[in-house]
Amino acid sequence: MASTDAERAPAVPGLSIVVPAYNEQEVLPEFHRRLTAVLAELPMESEVIYINDGSSDATLAVIRQLREKDPRIALIDLSRNFGKEIAVTAGLDYSKGDAVILIDADLQDPPELIPRLVEERKNGYDVVYATRMSREGESRLKKATAYAFYRVINQLTRVKIPQDTGDFRLLSRRAVNSLLKLREQHRFMKGLFTWIGYAQKGIPYRRDPRYAGETKWNYWRLWNFALEGVTSFTIGPLKVATYLGLATAIAAFIYAGIIIAKTLLHGEPVAGYPSLMVVILFLGGVQLITVGIMGEYIGRMFDESKQRPLYFVNTYEPAVTHGRSAASPAKADAA
Repeated sequence: MASTDAERAPAVPGLSIVVPAYNEQEVLPEFHRRLTAVLAELPMESEVIYINDGSSDATLAVIRQLREKDPRIALIDLSRNFGKEIAVTAGLDYSKGDAVILIDADLQDPPELIPRLVEERKNGYDVVYATRMSREGESRLKKATAYAFYRVINQLTRVKIPQDTGDFRLLSRRAVNSLLKLREQHRFMKGLFTWIGYAQKGIPYRRDPRYAGETKWNYWRLWNFALEGVTSFTIGPLKVATYLGLATAIAAFIYAGIIIAKTLLHGEPVAGYPSLMVVILFLGGVQLITVGIMGEYIGRMFDESKQRPLYFVNTYEPAVTHGRSAASPAKADAA
């Protein structure tokens, strides 16, 4: 009997797990072991998409070893290190599931929480995110800066980003398709997840310490990441620069009036060199800060105007469903 088109087509997975990986050779085997145990309990077909983000260790080789044993694994090997936000975007581009889960490979976000995310999806939520109730294994300074960042950015932007929430979340296919329409170069994914809207819900959990390896997020990278988030979703710093310049100008005029009045009424001499230098340095500092803020926005406009592809793919090795290779998405080498 001839096979129908439906019988010939490979099954579309109900769930795609997107896992960006950069120098994670030590943790990947344990991560995949725990993830596999979780997926075995779910009543749906799954694919696991590992994105090798230009790792300099044996991460790529480890993923290929895992793929030999688990046909559900798809591999996206990027041509170089593009950063986590771009790696996540590449995973979303190549995902095929009706729902997509984003999770880091360091096991700070437990795969065992995935069934709860899936359950809330059944209740009609397009985005189900995991909110950290605690952050084990992190310094007090990092906890304090993270706490401050979410609250400051929510004061500056109209898009209210869930506090103490990372990338660990479930997205419906509708939410993923909406995200894929946003191809900006400077990608602050936590903001984009909220910006698309739709029904969203948070699930609290306790974040574990990193299982192995070292974090890639030093304080300099965290500072630049915070700067990316603020400049991507608000022009608040430009307004602050404007108000600061206005306040400085008003103060300067008032001070000038006081000096003139004292000189005319009391014959007091004009303040000398020290006070003059203080005023000049203060005004120069305000001007440099303002120019720097403007430069951040102009630099981002420059990057966006070039319209470069977000990433290039070295190789893409699809998952296998029911003994067949799942159909590759219509992607070129660049996206």
